[in-house]
Parts: sequence; C-alpha cells; structure tokens
Amino acid sequence: MIPQREIDVNAYHRRAVGNYFLVVMKLKTGYFFNESFLQHELEPGHPESAERLIAINERIRSSAVAGRIEWISTSFDRNLHLPLISAVHTGSHIDEVLAIPATGRAAGDAVAAVTGAVDAVFTERIANAFCAVRPPGHHAHNDAHHDGINQGEGFCFLNNVAIAARYAQKKYHAIKVLIVDWDYHHGNGTESYFYDDPSVFYFSTHRLGAYPGTGLPTRTGSGAAEGYTFNYPLPKPEYPFGPVEDADLLFTFHVLADHLEKISFSPDLVLISAGFDSLACDPLGNFDLSEEVFHPITKLLMKIAQQMCNGRIVSVLEGGYNPLGLAIAVEAHLQALARFPDESAPSTRTTTP
Repeated sequence: MIPQREIDVNAYHRRAVGNYFLVVMKLKTGYFFNESFLQHELEPGHPESAERLIAINERIRSSAVAGRIEWISTSFDRNLHLPLISAVHTGSHIDEVLAIPATGRAAGDAVAAVTGAVDAVFTERIANAFCAVRPPGHHAHNDAHHDGINQGEGFCFLNNVAIAARYAQKKYHAIKVLIVDWDYHHGNGTESYFYDDPSVFYFSTHRLGAYPGTGLPTRTGSGAAEGYTFNYPLPKPEYPFGPVEDADLLFTFHVLADHLEKISFSPDLVLISAGFDSLACDPLGNFDLSEEVFHPITKLLMKIAQQMCNGRIVSVLEGGYNPLGLAIAVEAHLQALARFPDESAPSTRTTTP
C-alpha cells in the first residue's frame, strides 16, 4: 500500500500552486492494473470481458507514450478497504459481492486501485492516474443480483468512483469533488449517492433514453445540492434521433467549464468515469465518435484541474466494448494525461464493431 500522510488541502494549494508545472512535468501518469481484473467473467461471450483490458494493456505497452506511464498494482486488504466501501455501500451488499468467485476479488482490487490512485495523486507520487479496472462501477447501487444471479447492475458491482470520492474527502479533506462521467450510459448509481450532497458536483453526458433510462436534464440535485447534478444528455431532446459527433461531445465540456465558473465550484479533486462505449465502433453505443476525441476532452478537464486543484485527476474505466476501439481511445486519453508532446492523438480509427 502507498504510504499515507495527512495533507491540509489549503496549505497544499499555497505550497504547490506556484511550482505546479515544475512539479507535474517531472511526474508520470499512474496506470493502475491488477491481474485479477482478467479473471472476472459474467458469462462466456459477454461484451464486458477480459479482452477489453488485454487490448488496452497491449496497446499501451507498445505505445510511444509508455515511457510516461508508471504501472502500479494494488490489492484488496479487508481491514483497510472494507471501511472505505462501507462509506458508500451497505454491509449486506458488500458481503454478497465479495462472496462471488473471481468477481469479488476483482471488485475488491478495483477499489484498492482507485483509492490507491487517490493516495498517489495527493502525495505527489504521480501527476494523475488512469485505473484500468474491471468490473466497472457507475451503475452500482446495492443489488449484486439486479440483472440476474451474480450479474450486478449494468455490469457493475461496487461504485468505484463514489468510493474514491468519499475516500478523498475523508483521508485528504477534499472539501469539494468533481465527478465527470462521459460513458454512453448514464451513471445512475453515482448520481444517486450524491444527489443531495453539495460537496460533490456530478456531471454526466450520455445517450438520451439509453440504459438505464435515467439522466434527464431536469434532474439537478435536491435540497442544498440543487444545481450540483448536471445531466447533459445527447443528442439534444429536441433532436432525439440526431447524430452525435466529436464536436457535439466537445461542446458539452465547454458548457461544463463555463458552468463551474458561474457557480464558483472549485474542486480539490477531479474524478472521471471514463466510458468509451460512445465510439462509432462500439456494439452497445451508436454515437458517431472517433477515438481521437478523448484527447481534447481530457485536455479540457486537465485545464480545469490545473486551475482549481493542482492537476489532480483520477480517471477510472467504465464502459467500452469494442476492444480495439477501446484501446485506441484509452491511448488518446493517456497521451493527454501524460502530456505526450510528440503526437496529439493516435491516428487510427475503428469504424465497425
């Protein structure tokens, strides 16, 4: 486990902001992975398969950006991680998930990865992080059998990003956290955990009407958190059957940046639910997006993080079910995170499932 220390966030800002670029440029992007993620299987032939991570790992290992990446492996420790999961999930749900062979271990190790990534960015071991985890998490509520026995909810079992947010708040006194979810499917689980919590701003851009059918723009938070949930479904409601292309997705993130400035929401950490099932080549999505679009989107979020929280970003894999297209898109994402200067994004595009 990465050594931990208490950090006063305000003091950290004053100490680090002046030398931000000097500090960050010397640090690599953390790539969190555990072999247990390859053992989890919902059923033979399922789209949420180990082939996804195999393709990503092979692509990144052979990529020119590999020299800017630090591979990090963390493992589930029951004494350490159970209290962190309990900040989000019920005890009975946790027990059910951890009891599922292979899946339980992978889900526990995914929590270790995302919380380890939070540790690493706050202690300045790395500049930022990408967590190549399975199973994904943003649909997870408290029902391990929602989609069938041991099938989770929308392929999800534990809400990795929600757990990471609560951990950052408790361990590092992160007063405000920004969660950005660009998966093709709305993160209904994540939204539900923070819907009445003004310390977490949840932004989601997703397919209007796709599974799980949530994420309407009228859902904006409740009570003191009114306005802290921002759903921006695509295409626009007035054009429900219109195309969604790179420029449409990019525009939503300019809207987000303007909105955060308008409401003066300045996070201490940016978490990304990084789903890539919105690609044109994905079998579960039907946007017309290129793999390359995730490079400028990532750069926009990095600019927000640079201005507000010393560049602290932890990105966590969610969907994406065409292994080759997923791998290319993740490479584009990592090139941006790692500030790889020699090429702005990979040039290959996959157009068929």
